Amino acid sequence: MSLSSYQVATLIATIAIVVLVSHAVGGLFARFRQPVVVGEILAGLIFGPTLLGLVAPDIQHLLFPKTGPVAAVLAGLAQLGLLLLMFITGGELRLTGVARDRRTISLVTVTGLVLPFSIGVAVVSAIDHRDLAGPAGTQTTTILVFAIAVAVTSIPVISRIMLDLGLLGGSFARIVLGVAALEDIALYVVLAIVLSLASAPATEFGLWDLIGIHTTGWTVGYHTAVTVVFLTAFMVWGPQVFRYLLYGRPGVLARRNATAYRLVLLLITVLLCTMLGINPIFGALLTGVCARRAEPEQELDGSATATEQTNSWITIRRFSLAFFIPIYFFTVGLGLNLVQDFDVLFFAWFFALCCVVKAASVLLGAVLAGERLRWSIDLSIALNARGGPGIVLATTTLAAGVVNRSFYTSMVVLSVLTSLIAGIWLDRRATALRQADLERARDPKVPQAVTAGGEHAGTAT
Repeated sequence: MSLSSYQVATLIATIAIVVLVSHAVGGLFARFRQPVVVGEILAGLIFGPTLLGLVAPDIQHLLFPKTGPVAAVLAGLAQLGLLLLMFITGGELRLTGVARDRRTISLVTVTGLVLPFSIGVAVVSAIDHRDLAGPAGTQTTTILVFAIAVAVTSIPVISRIMLDLGLLGGSFARIVLGVAALEDIALYVVLAIVLSLASAPATEFGLWDLIGIHTTGWTVGYHTAVTVVFLTAFMVWGPQVFRYLLYGRPGVLARRNATAYRLVLLLITVLLCTMLGINPIFGALLTGVCARRAEPEQELDGSATATEQTNSWITIRRFSLAFFIPIYFFTVGLGLNLVQDFDVLFFAWFFALCCVVKAASVLLGAVLAGERLRWSIDLSIALNARGGPGIVLATTTLAAGVVNRSFYTSMVVLSVLTSLIAGIWLDRRATALRQADLERARDPKVPQAVTAGGEHAGTAT
């Protein structure tokens, strides 16, 4: 359909406002050494029903109507932003590490994932799940979402914080990102199953709908099996398949435009996931992992033959962070209504439970691995940042009808506050952590002694 001149003007003005205000508020947060993503969400909060909708509802509805072409286009851009965020996140996952870090990574992953998830299951099983569930939510899906919310860790936020603090090359960053990568893969598998189960009864497109069996047992079995098989196939054969598509005979298209070709591969994988009944964000994450692993090893040494693929990743990252991803986080804030949907009492105990359980579980794993107490505390606070994955969990489960708006709001606010806390803490501890990394590099047999003090600043996205 064609748009009227008024609709085109409104659409352009709305998108311009979203991008401009997101970068302005995000830049202000970066100036004060705080996560940029928090500023982008706050920008949406300002223009949403919480503030602008409260003081000038007519203007808020004019700029951000709930129906019509403006709402549809903005939702589409936000969905692309989410997919690109997951694609970039997958491309930045590094599961390898120095041998002396692997014991800590293994123990912290086990305690930092299994304990919070199990405690989350136990707690939510003891309360009425209907207070948290959406129209498509069941007791099972609500329990799983609650448990993921307790256990999740943010790779994008914590990696950007450590990048700006100059910590990415050391053991601390390797351990944090190694643990976060393993945890996120496990939790995204669970999330993919939850979202598949929520959408399965009403699906109108895909393999399971063509089969025509909608009994609960078979539905659970199908979506669990297809998610696990898809993950296994991608991790085992994905890099080889992507290497052939990128550098084999089909790669003639990649040589025409490497950036466009990688985006096409992303969209094809997302379509495949949709047809199989797997949530698209899981496919986007795995595409990023496998496409990055498919790149030749010489990419890492800066040789001329690797320039094109390196530039394609840089281009995708820069434009996504400039346009699509800020729109996604803006719409997250735009959808929040802290006046009507924020249950302060529930959030207070939910926030305390998530922070205490996650931090204590990580601390236990680090101490069992033989790390110094101060270093272990630093790990526990860094891995408590929920950032992007926590927000993805909230937005996707709300869109699927698994959770209600009150639970969604609490999950988003939890993600924002834990990211702020991690940024402030690591800002104060940066010098001490860099010194500890240097000591560990000089003598791998010496435990990670962390000296007192250390004042530095950093930002996160």
